[in-house]
Amino acid sequence: MKKILIITGVVVLILCGVIAYFRFYVKSFSPENSEHYAAEGVDIRVTYSRPFKKGRVIFGGLVPYAAVWRTGANEATVFATNTDLKFSTGVLKAGTYSLWTIPDRESWKVIFNSESGQWGINFNGEANRDPKNDVLTVEVPVVNQDKEFEQFTISIEKHGEEMEMIFLWDKTLVAVPFSK
Repeated sequence: MKKILIITGVVVLILCGVIAYFRFYVKSFSPENSEHYAAEGVDIRVTYSRPFKKGRVIFGGLVPYAAVWRTGANEATVFATNTDLKFSTGVLKAGTYSLWTIPDRESWKVIFNSESGQWGINFNGEANRDPKNDVLTVEVPVVNQDKEFEQFTISIEKHGEEMEMIFLWDKTLVAVPFSK
């Protein structure tokens, strides 16, 4: 009995070590980042992983057009707000959401989903999102840039009364306007 407990303990320790190494190793290619905006009673945090371009074709290649994308790498991107936010298609209630996008050549659909904390893709390689939990979808135009952005970036900026969540990668810029 003592031998079985020792063997089980060793196996559990090895598995924990392998899982920890795998998570660290995977995240080294797309480091985790957090964009934080706090002003005038608004507190927004976007937590996401930042993959690199590395000479690859990004949109229409690595990230297919017209397919749901986890909007970064590794875990699904998380969008958290302490106050209700107004978007062109409705109000996003204060809370924590997973953030998904459907990139296309001319516009992107940005989707806020009430489920959060999941890995970004399932075992089939598809987005790990349940559409039944979508609470708000906003469609915004794509702006093609001359400058190339090597690493995927999300930022939040304020312009007067309006704010924007901005996605930058490769030669693509997408701005999602909203207000409080």
